[in-house]
Amino acid sequence: MLGNKKAKPNEAVLVCALSACAHLGALDQGRWIHVHMDRNEVSQSPNICTALIDMYAKCGRVDCARQVFDRIHKRDVHNFTSMISGLSIHGHGMDAVQVFSQMVSEKVNPNEITILGVLNGCSHSGLIEEGTSIFNNMERLWGLLPRIEHYGCYVDLLARGGHLEKAMEVVKNMPMEPDIIIWRALLSACRTHRNASLGGQIINHIRKLDPSGQKNGQVLLSNLYASLGKWESAVEERELISQRKDRSDLGCSWIEVNGSVHEFHVDDQLHPQVLGIRDKLNEVLKKAKHGGYIANTMQVTFDLSEEDKEQAVARHSEKLAIAFGLLTTEPRTLIRIVKNLRTCEDCHSALKPFLLFMIEKSLFEIVPASTHSRKEMFMQ
Repeated sequence: MLGNKKAKPNEAVLVCALSACAHLGALDQGRWIHVHMDRNEVSQSPNICTALIDMYAKCGRVDCARQVFDRIHKRDVHNFTSMISGLSIHGHGMDAVQVFSQMVSEKVNPNEITILGVLNGCSHSGLIEEGTSIFNNMERLWGLLPRIEHYGCYVDLLARGGHLEKAMEVVKNMPMEPDIIIWRALLSACRTHRNASLGGQIINHIRKLDPSGQKNGQVLLSNLYASLGKWESAVEERELISQRKDRSDLGCSWIEVNGSVHEFHVDDQLHPQVLGIRDKLNEVLKKAKHGGYIANTMQVTFDLSEEDKEQAVARHSEKLAIAFGLLTTEPRTLIRIVKNLRTCEDCHSALKPFLLFMIEKSLFEIVPASTHSRKEMFMQ
């Protein structure tokens, strides 16, 4: 439609197209729509600007999203909300708080989604004081009653920061019953902060709320026991899991090369280039170790030897996808990897030396979106 000189898409069409690009992570197509609008002097209304900010942020270019935001003469609540959410999902919590403060100073009242965005940014950046202040002032300053989603963000903020007792106190005093998402956030924090006692209490709440589908909670509890070296308890939980018919989500990564999408799972041996991928991965990991990388075997939740644990974390799906990208693309090619689950601590810590010692000082960014995570790097 945009290629037809006679066709002039209206605002609704452009917003829908940009939203589709955001959902798919289709950066090139979204950027092309933006260029088309600039070349044809299409008026960029607040709705279109919001869609552009959202598209760029979800496609990993928060810098471009910020450029669009900064050029808006008179910003509305949706412009601010989209920018705050984009900064938050990229881990720029302090920037999100600063934009929120700018919003308040410009006398634009936040809505419930704005508060969720900035609380999420505070949670992932450890800004406990800032997040607490915003949460506590929702009703007094902006007339917004906290919903269960806001309580969930606040509990997550406290729990991630290690304030588990305070988080439990908030849960007990909530004006509504906590949902399973809140309990799972607490259980995840118990693993991070190695609190098996509280984790055992929380799993009971999860079982009461969702007796037919508490498997994800059992996985978290099993991992918690394993991280503390309580292998018998970990095995007991794993046996309960194995008796269930459903399966937990498995880590999976996708990479597009030459128009074809390649899918990788943990310890994937089905790809036709598996031998080349493993050789490339071993080469990169060897150089990464010279740069100071030490495998985080605390992520392995089975009673294995240290060598076997290192092999286990070395075969995560995103490492395989990156190795495939290094193997099959030309220098200076942009590699984009999409994940269905969050990045584990070992993969996160491995990637810096991974890049510095294999492809020198390359640009690298982790981009979590609403349903997946995305990683990008430029090859040297």
